[in-house]
Amino acid sequence: MKTEQENKNTSNRRDFIKTSAIAAAAFMIVPRHVLGGKGFLAPSDRLLVASIGVGGKGQSDIAMFAKSGKADIAFLCDVDDRRAANSVKAFPKAKYYKDWREMLDKEHKNFDAVSVSTPDHNHAIQTLAAMQLGKHVYVQKPLTHDIYEARILTQAAKKYKVVTQMGNQGASNDGARQMKEWYEAGLIGDVHTVYAWTNRPVWPQGIPWPTTKAEIPKELDWNLWLGTAPEKDFVDKLVPFNWRGWWDYGTGALGDMGCHLIEAPFSVLNLKYAKEVEASVGSVYVDEFKRGYFPESCPPSSHVTLKFPKTNKTKGDVTMHWMDGGIQPERPEELEANETFGDGGNGTLFIGTKGKMMAETYSANPKLLPLSRNKDIKVPEKYARVKGGADGHYAQWVDAAIAGYGKQEVSSPFEIAGPLTEALLMANLAIRSFDIQKTVNGKVTYPGRYTKMLWDNDNMKVTNFDEANQYVKREYRKGWNNLTL
Repeated sequence: MKTEQENKNTSNRRDFIKTSAIAAAAFMIVPRHVLGGKGFLAPSDRLLVASIGVGGKGQSDIAMFAKSGKADIAFLCDVDDRRAANSVKAFPKAKYYKDWREMLDKEHKNFDAVSVSTPDHNHAIQTLAAMQLGKHVYVQKPLTHDIYEARILTQAAKKYKVVTQMGNQGASNDGARQMKEWYEAGLIGDVHTVYAWTNRPVWPQGIPWPTTKAEIPKELDWNLWLGTAPEKDFVDKLVPFNWRGWWDYGTGALGDMGCHLIEAPFSVLNLKYAKEVEASVGSVYVDEFKRGYFPESCPPSSHVTLKFPKTNKTKGDVTMHWMDGGIQPERPEELEANETFGDGGNGTLFIGTKGKMMAETYSANPKLLPLSRNKDIKVPEKYARVKGGADGHYAQWVDAAIAGYGKQEVSSPFEIAGPLTEALLMANLAIRSFDIQKTVNGKVTYPGRYTKMLWDNDNMKVTNFDEANQYVKREYRKGWNNLTL
């Protein structure tokens, strides 16, 4: 039988072990930067994530981070309690904020990384604030709303040395890698022309701004939702999705689908910055011979032509055609009459000197044309695949963030995503220039229509039509500081 002192010692040991276990458990979930600076591997090898925008796409994003098995969703932030409800329920231990600035200010020592899934107009300011705190960032596509913002975030990724990823998950699909292997094996010769097309928009565009303001839902902080955008009254059917069709907040069909459809040309051909752009847009007529003028809204359809300088993967310039609103390029003659072009509504087509190849959304299911060529392809695998393909895009970022800056590759770091986003926004610059009005001798004219915009990339400006440069960089609403590194 144990003595009273032995029982006391046993009890003390049990208390010590219990206390140590509790302390160890608490220690295991602190952010890695607290333990050993940027890139330090915590004993648990887990990433603590703070999420800005947790409804809709944000909801699915954070679910995928958690599914990786290596990320803990530590903080949730959304301006709309209705949209946040499912994520709050799914992650009950995560602390909830309404104002992302408050969350970053109060909690920045308690997480490692930030996910941004908000309307386009607030991406840049939220992302840069996180990067300046040394946080790894995952940002939904398009990376930014303006060309200037994209350039700033590209530079910021280098300056702050954090792991970055844009949410164009097709960049992690096998398709883009397979097309790179085909192209580098010479199967289609030298590519000189690319087409990308989409059936978007699937929300209203080419319409006037509503004239009747609506009551702001009690769950929504409208001022925070507006963020950097101009002051306006709340209107129905803007939140949570149709903002995509309004220039103050969204970037139209290009912003929604362009990052998915032109990622493959950027990857395969190593494209960087465009040097010229021109556009034509669909018309909306409100009466006989009376064309509607709705400059606040993206057009119902467009066709944009971008020219990119020669790269180390091409023998000359590359011309890229973008088409939206259901417009598609002419079917390749190598494609049989009943064979599907792209995936039907969306696709990408490469035209080379020796052949053609096409892919679906997310660079999925690449095919050589004619389709009979795909039976006998024997090109060795040269580029490592991402585990899980498009779905693995999330876990790839989590793993890279845990490893630390520069330790592991990601598919869409800002050094790639930045120039890709700029190309989309260059296209939008040409589209928006279509509606620039001038009055000459009492007559209204549209000097930006059917004009080729020549681009000075170093100085980020159109050199032959100065009025277009207003779309390179917008002024933020009073109280929201413009981006500076």
